[in-house]
Amino acid sequence: MKTYNLKPADVEKTWIVVDAEDAVVGRLAAFVASRLRGKHRPDYTPHVDCGDNVIVINAEKVRFTGKKLSDKRFYWHTGHPGGIKDRTMGQILEGKHPERVIEKAVQRMLPKESPLARQQFSNLRVYAGAEHPHEAQQPETVDFKSMNAKNARTA
Repeated sequence: MKTYNLKPADVEKTWIVVDAEDAVVGRLAAFVASRLRGKHRPDYTPHVDCGDNVIVINAEKVRFTGKKLSDKRFYWHTGHPGGIKDRTMGQILEGKHPERVIEKAVQRMLPKESPLARQQFSNLRVYAGAEHPHEAQQPETVDFKSMNAKNARTA
């Protein structure tokens, strides 16, 4: 039996919509990263972008386990003396761009700093609200929360 390697011309991409309301961020990011890479397909080829186009809606309503909203901090430095700054996960979710929480979680689960990883990450669209402008692509809805009881958090 020969190993089949997918060619870029043979790839047929599908569009999926995932509702992130009350979903646990880490589990959602792992699912989305797997779909972006194409690891759910039987003809997965590591060096070809064979993943799906993923639309995530309701990104502002995601959940975290434990006390990550208040305890998890992200640091950066401005470059000036004494310029260390930090922000908690709760501040990011309540801020101007809450969709960045999911974007960064997914981006950190893709392969590091390669043209293929950038191409796969460009197939992700994240929206804070329930509306998205991709109805023309006829995306299919994936019920992520019903796949496992641990995928959703209601408290």
